[in-house]
Amino acid sequence: MASGAGSASDGRHGAAGGGGAAVAAPARTLDVDRSDPEYRTWLKEAVRKVQADANRSADTHLLRFPLPERWGIDLYLKDESTHPTGSLKHRLARSLFLYGLCNGWIRPGRPVIEASSGSTAVSEAYFAGLIGVPFIAVMPRTTSAEKIRLIEFHGGRCHFTDDPRAMYEEAAALAVATGGHYMDQFTYAERATDWRGNNNIAESIYHQLRLERFPEPAWIVATAGTGGTSATIARYVHYMQYDTRICVPDPENSCFFEGWTTDDPAVTGDRGSRIEGIGRPRMEPSFLPCAVDRMMKVPDAATVAAVRALEDAIGRKAGGSTGTGLWSALRIVAEMVAEGRTGSVVTLICDPGDRYLDKYYSDAWLAAEGLDIGPYRAAIDTFLATGSWPE
Repeated sequence: MASGAGSASDGRHGAAGGGGAAVAAPARTLDVDRSDPEYRTWLKEAVRKVQADANRSADTHLLRFPLPERWGIDLYLKDESTHPTGSLKHRLARSLFLYGLCNGWIRPGRPVIEASSGSTAVSEAYFAGLIGVPFIAVMPRTTSAEKIRLIEFHGGRCHFTDDPRAMYEEAAALAVATGGHYMDQFTYAERATDWRGNNNIAESIYHQLRLERFPEPAWIVATAGTGGTSATIARYVHYMQYDTRICVPDPENSCFFEGWTTDDPAVTGDRGSRIEGIGRPRMEPSFLPCAVDRMMKVPDAATVAAVRALEDAIGRKAGGSTGTGLWSALRIVAEMVAEGRTGSVVTLICDPGDRYLDKYYSDAWLAAEGLDIGPYRAAIDTFLATGSWPE
Protein backbone atom coordinates (compact mmCIF):
# COMPACT_ATOMS: atom_id res chain seq x y z
CA MET A 1 0.00 0.00 0.00
CA ALA A 2 1.22 3.53 -0.70
CA SER A 3 3.17 5.56 1.85
CA GLY A 4 4.04 2.52 3.93
CA ALA A 5 0.64 2.55 5.58
CA GLY A 6 0.53 -1.22 5.79
CA SER A 7 3.47 -1.56 8.14
CA ALA A 8 4.64 -0.38 11.51
CA SER A 9 8.13 -1.62 12.18
CA ASP A 10 8.40 -3.91 15.15
CA GLY A 11 11.00 -6.09 16.78
CA ARG A 12 11.50 -8.54 19.58
CA HIS A 13 13.80 -8.01 22.50
CA GLY A 14 16.87 -10.16 22.82
CA ALA A 15 19.54 -9.76 25.49
CA ALA A 16 18.90 -7.85 28.67
CA GLY A 17 18.73 -4.10 28.35
CA GLY A 18 18.68 -1.26 30.81
CA GLY A 19 16.65 1.84 31.53
CA GLY A 20 17.86 5.39 31.56
CA ALA A 21 20.72 6.71 33.60
CA ALA A 22 20.28 6.69 37.34
CA VAL A 23 18.94 9.90 38.83
CA ALA A 24 19.82 10.91 42.34
CA ALA A 25 17.08 11.11 44.96
CA PRO A 26 15.87 14.62 45.79
CA ALA A 27 18.22 16.53 48.03
CA ARG A 28 17.20 16.49 51.68
CA THR A 29 16.91 19.89 53.33
CA LEU A 30 17.39 20.51 57.03
CA ASP A 31 14.86 23.29 57.45
CA VAL A 32 11.97 21.05 58.52
CA ASP A 33 11.90 19.10 61.78
CA ARG A 34 9.99 16.01 60.70
CA SER A 35 9.34 15.02 64.29
CA ASP A 36 7.58 18.34 64.86
CA PRO A 37 3.94 17.68 65.81
CA GLU A 38 2.66 20.40 63.49
CA TYR A 39 4.44 18.87 60.48
CA ARG A 40 3.29 15.35 61.38
CA THR A 41 -0.29 16.57 61.65
CA TRP A 42 0.00 18.21 58.22
CA LEU A 43 1.51 15.06 56.73
CA LYS A 44 -1.23 12.79 58.09
CA GLU A 45 -3.91 15.10 56.75
CA ALA A 46 -2.23 15.36 53.33
CA VAL A 47 -1.97 11.57 53.00
CA ARG A 48 -5.57 11.18 54.12
CA LYS A 49 -6.78 13.62 51.47
CA VAL A 50 -4.91 11.83 48.67
CA GLN A 51 -6.16 8.42 49.80
CA ALA A 52 -9.69 9.77 50.13
CA ASP A 53 -9.57 10.85 46.49
CA ALA A 54 -8.96 7.22 45.49
CA ASN A 55 -11.73 6.05 47.81
CA ARG A 56 -14.20 8.43 46.16
CA SER A 57 -13.30 7.33 42.66
CA ALA A 58 -15.01 4.43 40.92
CA ASP A 59 -13.07 2.18 38.56
CA THR A 60 -12.73 3.20 34.92
CA HIS A 61 -14.75 1.42 32.22
CA LEU A 62 -13.54 -1.32 29.90
CA LEU A 63 -15.11 -0.56 26.52
CA ARG A 64 -15.44 -2.91 23.56
CA PHE A 65 -14.25 -1.91 20.10
CA PRO A 66 -16.63 -3.50 17.57
CA LEU A 67 -15.08 -6.36 15.58
CA PRO A 68 -16.83 -8.98 13.42
CA GLU A 69 -18.14 -11.79 15.63
CA ARG A 70 -16.82 -14.44 13.25
CA TRP A 71 -13.23 -13.50 14.04
CA GLY A 72 -13.51 -14.81 17.60
CA ILE A 73 -11.44 -11.90 18.89
CA ASP A 74 -12.47 -9.21 21.40
CA LEU A 75 -10.75 -5.81 21.50
CA TYR A 76 -11.15 -3.69 24.63
CA LEU A 77 -10.16 -0.16 25.57
CA LYS A 78 -9.59 0.69 29.24
CA ASP A 79 -11.10 4.18 29.43
CA GLU A 80 -8.78 6.15 31.69
CA SER A 81 -10.25 9.44 30.51
CA THR A 82 -12.99 9.17 33.17
CA HIS A 83 -10.65 9.88 36.10
CA PRO A 84 -11.34 13.17 37.95
CA THR A 85 -8.53 14.90 36.02
CA GLY A 86 -9.40 13.18 32.75
CA SER A 87 -6.46 10.91 32.03
CA LEU A 88 -4.44 7.81 32.83
CA LYS A 89 -1.98 10.12 34.61
CA HIS A 90 -4.41 10.59 37.51
CA ARG A 91 -3.33 7.16 38.81
CA LEU A 92 0.35 8.08 38.43
CA ALA A 93 -0.02 11.50 40.06
CA ARG A 94 -1.81 9.98 43.06
CA SER A 95 0.95 7.39 43.48
CA LEU A 96 3.70 10.00 43.09
CA PHE A 97 2.13 12.29 45.69
CA LEU A 98 1.78 9.44 48.18
CA TYR A 99 5.37 8.39 47.44
CA GLY A 100 6.70 11.92 47.90
CA LEU A 101 4.67 12.55 51.04
CA CYS A 102 5.55 9.28 52.73
CA ASN A 103 9.23 9.73 51.84
CA GLY A 104 9.18 13.16 53.46
CA TRP A 105 10.01 14.98 50.22
CA ILE A 106 6.84 17.09 49.87
CA ARG A 107 6.63 19.78 52.53
CA PRO A 108 3.97 22.27 53.60
CA GLY A 109 4.13 25.58 51.77
CA ARG A 110 6.85 24.41 49.34
CA PRO A 111 6.10 23.95 45.64
CA VAL A 112 5.99 20.68 43.78
CA ILE A 113 7.68 20.95 40.38
CA GLU A 114 7.23 18.51 37.49
CA ALA A 115 8.61 18.09 33.98
CA SER A 116 5.64 17.10 31.85
CA SER A 117 4.13 17.29 28.39
CA GLY A 118 0.77 18.03 29.93
CA SER A 119 -1.51 15.33 31.35
CA THR A 120 0.68 14.41 34.34
CA ALA A 121 0.95 18.11 35.14
CA VAL A 122 -2.84 18.49 35.02
CA SER A 123 -3.26 15.64 37.51
CA GLU A 124 -0.41 16.79 39.76
CA ALA A 125 -1.81 20.33 39.84
CA TYR A 126 -5.07 18.79 41.09
CA PHE A 127 -3.37 16.86 43.90
CA ALA A 128 -1.17 19.83 44.84
CA GLY A 129 -4.33 21.89 45.23
CA LEU A 130 -5.91 19.10 47.23
CA ILE A 131 -3.15 19.22 49.87
CA GLY A 132 -2.55 22.97 49.62
CA VAL A 133 0.93 23.26 48.11
CA PRO A 134 1.98 25.31 45.05
CA PHE A 135 2.60 23.52 41.74
CA ILE A 136 4.78 24.45 38.77
CA ALA A 137 4.74 22.51 35.48
CA VAL A 138 7.85 22.68 33.30
CA MET A 139 6.67 21.84 29.80
CA PRO A 140 7.29 22.32 26.07
CA ARG A 141 5.93 25.52 24.60
CA THR A 142 4.07 23.38 22.03
CA THR A 143 1.84 21.77 24.69
CA SER A 144 -1.83 21.96 23.76
CA ALA A 145 -3.69 25.08 24.89
CA GLU A 146 -6.37 22.99 26.60
CA LYS A 147 -3.82 21.22 28.83
CA ILE A 148 -2.34 24.57 29.82
CA ARG A 149 -5.81 25.82 30.68
CA LEU A 150 -6.49 22.76 32.84
CA ILE A 151 -3.21 23.09 34.74
CA GLU A 152 -4.04 26.70 35.54
CA PHE A 153 -7.65 25.77 36.35
CA HIS A 154 -6.35 23.46 39.09
CA GLY A 155 -4.14 26.21 40.48
CA GLY A 156 -0.86 25.30 38.81
CA ARG A 157 1.61 27.56 37.04
CA CYS A 158 3.26 26.76 33.69
CA HIS A 159 6.96 27.28 32.96
CA PHE A 160 7.69 26.78 29.25
CA THR A 161 10.77 25.49 27.46
CA ASP A 162 11.55 25.72 23.75
CA ASP A 163 13.57 22.49 23.82
CA PRO A 164 11.74 19.46 25.32
CA ARG A 165 15.10 17.95 26.22
CA ALA A 166 15.72 20.81 28.65
CA MET A 167 12.65 20.08 30.80
CA TYR A 168 14.49 17.86 33.28
CA GLU A 169 17.27 20.32 34.08
CA GLU A 170 14.94 23.31 34.29
CA ALA A 171 12.57 21.47 36.64
CA ALA A 172 15.45 20.41 38.90
CA ALA A 173 16.84 23.95 38.91
CA LEU A 174 13.44 25.40 39.83
CA ALA A 175 13.19 22.98 42.75
CA VAL A 176 16.57 24.17 44.06
CA ALA A 177 15.70 27.83 43.53
CA THR A 178 12.33 27.59 45.29
CA GLY A 179 13.20 25.03 47.97
CA GLY A 180 10.53 22.80 46.49
CA HIS A 181 10.39 19.16 45.40
CA TYR A 182 11.07 18.00 41.85
CA MET A 183 8.61 15.11 41.49
CA ASP A 184 10.53 13.58 38.53
CA GLN A 185 7.87 11.28 37.11
CA PHE A 186 10.32 9.88 34.58
CA THR A 187 12.44 8.34 37.33
CA TYR A 188 9.83 7.44 39.94
CA ALA A 189 6.82 6.30 37.87
CA GLU A 190 7.86 2.64 37.89
CA ARG A 191 8.54 2.50 41.62
CA ALA A 192 5.76 4.66 43.08
CA THR A 193 2.98 2.25 42.05
CA ASP A 194 2.40 -1.07 43.83
CA TRP A 195 2.65 -3.41 40.83
CA ARG A 196 1.60 -6.49 42.84
CA GLY A 197 -1.96 -5.25 43.12
CA ASN A 198 -3.69 -2.70 45.37
CA ASN A 199 -6.10 -1.66 42.60
CA ASN A 200 -3.45 -0.80 40.04
CA ILE A 201 -4.49 -0.64 36.39
CA ALA A 202 -3.38 -4.21 35.64
CA GLU A 203 -5.36 -5.73 38.50
CA SER A 204 -8.38 -3.69 37.38
CA ILE A 205 -8.16 -4.98 33.79
CA TYR A 206 -8.11 -8.63 34.84
CA HIS A 207 -10.92 -8.11 37.35
CA GLN A 208 -13.12 -6.53 34.68
CA LEU A 209 -12.40 -9.31 32.20
CA ARG A 210 -13.24 -12.16 34.56
CA LEU A 211 -16.74 -12.74 33.08
CA GLU A 212 -15.70 -12.29 29.43
CA ARG A 213 -15.24 -15.21 27.05
CA PHE A 214 -11.46 -14.64 27.00
CA PRO A 215 -10.70 -13.44 30.54
CA GLU A 216 -6.92 -13.68 30.14
CA PRO A 217 -5.94 -11.38 27.25
CA ALA A 218 -3.47 -12.56 24.65
CA TRP A 219 -1.98 -9.06 24.51
CA ILE A 220 -2.11 -5.82 26.48
CA VAL A 221 -0.94 -2.80 24.49
CA ALA A 222 0.37 0.16 26.52
CA THR A 223 2.14 3.22 25.14
CA ALA A 224 5.07 4.75 27.03
CA GLY A 225 5.78 8.27 28.21
CA THR A 226 7.53 7.57 31.48
CA GLY A 227 7.21 3.82 30.93
CA GLY A 228 5.56 3.41 34.31
CA THR A 229 2.26 1.97 33.04
CA SER A 230 3.90 -0.69 30.87
CA ALA A 231 6.21 -1.56 33.78
CA THR A 232 3.29 -1.93 36.20
CA ILE A 233 1.28 -4.10 33.78
CA ALA A 234 4.24 -6.28 32.79
CA ARG A 235 5.33 -6.86 36.38
CA TYR A 236 1.78 -7.76 37.43
CA VAL A 237 1.44 -10.22 34.53
CA HIS A 238 4.69 -11.92 35.49
CA TYR A 239 3.86 -11.91 39.20
CA MET A 240 0.45 -13.49 38.58
CA GLN A 241 1.96 -15.99 36.11
CA TYR A 242 -0.33 -15.04 33.24
CA ASP A 243 0.50 -15.85 29.62
CA THR A 244 -0.45 -12.35 28.44
CA ARG A 245 2.15 -10.58 26.31
CA ILE A 246 2.91 -6.86 26.59
CA CYS A 247 3.38 -4.65 23.52
CA VAL A 248 4.65 -1.06 23.77
CA PRO A 249 4.05 1.10 20.66
CA ASP A 250 6.40 4.03 20.12
CA PRO A 251 5.67 7.19 18.04
CA GLU A 252 8.00 9.05 15.72
CA ASN A 253 10.73 11.20 17.30
CA SER A 254 11.02 8.83 20.27
CA CYS A 255 14.02 6.71 21.16
CA PHE A 256 12.34 3.90 23.17
CA PHE A 257 12.03 1.58 20.17
CA GLU A 258 15.64 2.10 19.09
CA GLY A 259 16.94 1.62 22.63
CA TRP A 260 14.88 -1.55 23.05
CA THR A 261 15.97 -3.15 19.77
CA THR A 262 19.64 -2.28 20.23
CA ASP A 263 19.87 -2.81 23.99
CA ASP A 264 21.33 0.68 24.29
CA PRO A 265 20.08 2.62 27.33
CA ALA A 266 22.13 5.65 26.28
CA VAL A 267 20.30 6.25 23.01
CA THR A 268 18.86 9.74 22.58
CA GLY A 269 16.85 11.73 20.05
CA ASP A 270 17.15 15.28 18.81
CA ARG A 271 13.52 16.40 19.02
CA GLY A 272 10.29 15.93 20.94
CA SER A 273 7.34 13.72 20.07
CA ARG A 274 4.34 15.17 18.24
CA ILE A 275 2.13 12.73 20.12
CA GLU A 276 1.71 14.44 23.46
CA GLY A 277 2.18 12.28 26.55
CA ILE A 278 4.22 9.50 24.93
CA GLY A 279 7.59 9.14 23.26
CA ARG A 280 10.75 10.61 24.71
CA PRO A 281 14.09 11.92 23.38
CA ARG A 282 15.95 9.72 25.90
CA MET A 283 15.50 6.28 27.46
CA GLU A 284 13.68 7.15 30.68
CA PRO A 285 14.66 5.38 33.93
CA SER A 286 11.07 4.16 34.44
CA PHE A 287 10.95 2.38 31.07
CA LEU A 288 11.83 -1.27 31.69
CA PRO A 289 12.75 -2.79 28.30
CA CYS A 290 13.35 -6.27 29.72
CA ALA A 291 9.80 -6.49 31.06
CA VAL A 292 7.97 -6.09 27.73
CA ASP A 293 7.62 -8.65 24.94
CA ARG A 294 7.32 -6.51 21.85
CA MET A 295 7.51 -2.96 20.54
CA MET A 296 6.11 -1.32 17.40
CA LYS A 297 7.20 1.90 15.74
CA VAL A 298 4.03 3.75 14.74
CA PRO A 299 3.96 6.61 12.20
CA ASP A 300 2.31 9.75 13.58
CA ALA A 301 -0.12 9.81 10.65
CA ALA A 302 -1.24 6.28 11.60
CA THR A 303 -1.84 7.49 15.15
CA VAL A 304 -4.16 10.27 13.97
CA ALA A 305 -5.96 7.93 11.57
CA ALA A 306 -6.61 5.55 14.46
CA VAL A 307 -8.12 8.15 16.82
CA ARG A 308 -10.45 9.30 14.05
CA ALA A 309 -11.43 5.69 13.33
CA LEU A 310 -12.10 5.26 17.05
CA GLU A 311 -14.54 8.16 17.02
CA ASP A 312 -16.39 6.60 14.10
CA ALA A 313 -16.49 3.21 15.85
CA ILE A 314 -17.59 4.18 19.38
CA GLY A 315 -18.50 7.88 19.16
CA ARG A 316 -15.65 9.05 21.40
CA LYS A 317 -12.75 11.41 20.72
CA ALA A 318 -9.46 10.43 22.32
CA GLY A 319 -5.94 11.81 22.54
CA GLY A 320 -3.05 10.89 20.29
CA SER A 321 -1.48 8.32 22.60
CA THR A 322 -4.73 6.35 22.40
CA GLY A 323 -4.38 6.28 18.62
CA THR A 324 -0.82 4.96 18.82
CA GLY A 325 -2.01 2.13 21.04
CA LEU A 326 -5.12 1.41 18.98
CA TRP A 327 -3.14 1.21 15.72
CA SER A 328 -0.82 -1.38 17.28
CA ALA A 329 -3.71 -3.30 18.84
CA LEU A 330 -5.44 -3.51 15.45
CA ARG A 331 -2.22 -4.77 13.86
CA ILE A 332 -2.03 -7.50 16.51
CA VAL A 333 -5.68 -8.41 15.94
CA ALA A 334 -4.92 -8.66 12.21
CA GLU A 335 -2.09 -11.09 12.93
CA MET A 336 -4.41 -13.19 15.10
CA VAL A 337 -7.06 -13.27 12.36
CA ALA A 338 -4.48 -14.28 9.75
CA GLU A 339 -3.21 -17.09 11.97
CA GLY A 340 -6.69 -18.30 12.94
CA ARG A 341 -6.20 -17.53 16.63
CA THR A 342 -8.94 -16.38 18.99
CA GLY A 343 -8.63 -14.37 22.19
CA SER A 344 -8.76 -10.86 23.55
CA VAL A 345 -6.58 -7.76 23.25
CA VAL A 346 -6.63 -4.75 25.58
CA THR A 347 -5.37 -1.23 24.99
CA LEU A 348 -6.04 2.13 26.69
CA ILE A 349 -7.96 5.36 26.18
CA CYS A 350 -5.37 7.56 27.84
CA ASP A 351 -7.11 10.94 27.76
CA PRO A 352 -9.98 12.70 25.95
CA GLY A 353 -9.71 14.15 22.47
CA ASP A 354 -11.14 17.53 23.44
CA ARG A 355 -7.66 18.42 24.67
CA TYR A 356 -6.38 18.15 21.10
CA LEU A 357 -9.03 19.71 18.88
CA ASP A 358 -6.38 22.11 17.57
CA LYS A 359 -4.04 19.22 16.75
CA TYR A 360 -5.13 15.68 15.93
CA TYR A 361 -8.65 16.74 14.95
CA SER A 362 -7.50 19.73 12.93
CA ASP A 363 -6.89 19.26 9.20
CA ALA A 364 -4.96 22.53 9.21
CA TRP A 365 -2.55 21.16 11.83
CA LEU A 366 -2.09 17.95 9.84
CA ALA A 367 -1.26 19.97 6.73
CA ALA A 368 1.19 22.15 8.63
CA GLU A 369 2.92 19.04 9.99
CA GLY A 370 2.96 17.36 6.58
CA LEU A 371 0.91 14.38 7.78
CA ASP A 372 -1.23 12.43 5.30
CA ILE A 373 -3.56 10.14 7.24
CA GLY A 374 -5.46 8.91 4.19
CA PRO A 375 -3.51 5.71 3.46
CA TYR A 376 -3.54 4.71 7.13
CA ARG A 377 -7.25 5.32 7.53
CA ALA A 378 -7.84 3.27 4.36
CA ALA A 379 -5.80 0.43 5.88
CA ILE A 380 -7.95 0.39 9.02
CA ASP A 381 -11.21 0.53 7.06
CA THR A 382 -10.09 -2.26 4.71
CA PHE A 383 -9.07 -4.47 7.61
CA LEU A 384 -12.32 -4.00 9.52
CA ALA A 385 -14.34 -4.72 6.37
CA THR A 386 -12.37 -7.72 5.07
CA GLY A 387 -10.28 -9.14 7.93
CA SER A 388 -7.11 -8.72 5.86
CA TRP A 389 -4.50 -6.04 6.48
CA PRO A 390 -3.44 -4.46 3.17
CA GLU A 391 0.26 -4.72 2.40
